[in-house]
Amino acid sequence: MTDINKTLDERQQTHGNFESHARISQALKDAMQLGRFAQLDDTQREALEMIQHKIARILNGNADHKDHWHDIAGYSLLIEKQLGG
Repeated sequence: MTDINKTLDERQQTHGNFESHARISQALKDAMQLGRFAQLDDTQREALEMIQHKIARILNGNADHKDHWHDIAGYSLLIEKQLGG
């Protein structure tokens, strides 16, 4: 097995199936457009998109994978620091 195939197999264990993740992720992105998303600055939009991506992984894959939750906190903290928190 090639290294990339091994990586893909490992990621499927924590992130779930790519196709179902894509459906969840795209639905969440669509929902974000219903609010004030376009009015946010680039860093806020990017952080929300990354948080949304991690939420999709939690919903699709292993919800007990600590890294998903840790990353969400990290993206939130980046914006909090930017806002002077």
